[in-house]
Amino acid sequence: MGNPMAKNLMKHGYPLIIYDVFPDACKEFQEAGEQVVSSPADVAEKADRIITMLPTSINAVEAYSGANGILKKVKKGSLLIDSSTIDPSVSKELAKEVEKMGAVFMDAPVSGGVGAARSGNLTFMVGGVEEEFAAAQELLGCMGSNVVYCGAVGTGQAAKICNNMLLAISMIGTAEAMNLGIRLGLDPKLLAKILNMSSGRCWSSDTYNPVPGVMDGVPSANNYQGGFGTTLMAKDLGLAQDSATSTKSPILLGSLAHQIYRIMCAKGYSTKDFSAVFQFLREEENF
Repeated sequence: MGNPMAKNLMKHGYPLIIYDVFPDACKEFQEAGEQVVSSPADVAEKADRIITMLPTSINAVEAYSGANGILKKVKKGSLLIDSSTIDPSVSKELAKEVEKMGAVFMDAPVSGGVGAARSGNLTFMVGGVEEEFAAAQELLGCMGSNVVYCGAVGTGQAAKICNNMLLAISMIGTAEAMNLGIRLGLDPKLLAKILNMSSGRCWSSDTYNPVPGVMDGVPSANNYQGGFGTTLMAKDLGLAQDSATSTKSPILLGSLAHQIYRIMCAKGYSTKDFSAVFQFLREEENF
């Protein structure tokens, strides 16, 4: 995700200072003349507007508060935007630490996947001090077509967690419906067409269909490679589960979706796109 997002900032004329824990991820930017440094702290020393995009809460804490983290060299007045999907409570803690250093922290997780990241059509859900939203919007608007202010720090994460829980549920539902229809003798393309002109239509059916051969340019057309990994979906559903527990909110289908994606990870689907739940259902018949 961070790669195409950074490229869109380049297209809008922003010079970049880049760090990634995997040096190979930075090569094409270095070859394009952008500056590559050796730690998050080095980024903070040279830049006063920083965007992070990381897989987990642990990674985010390390990038900000670690031995060579951003907070070691952050400048007063800097704007720090975290587009990772992490626990809202972690975002709140990071915001407190950043505030102590005289800087500003905003959580701004994204929706839309790699395709939207490439095209610059991501949706950003932003949490933080409202007076700083315009400054964040200037940067995020280079990478997304929707930049939505959600409220205080952590509310961006809350919105993203709710969205991804619904996404997982709808993807499983789409996969189940497609699998059932195929076994009842329906052509999958015809079934998808009918679903997408009927009340069952959703993003998982009309934009990201999980059945191979139904759509081009989606992970199901490429052996479920690329896209949004099953491991990351399981992680996001774990965040939803934790939040539901802390707020005493019933998420019956969300909890079941979490278990399904955890089982998929254990069954060898961890590196595949989360739409591989269709393949999982086809191959695992003994529920």
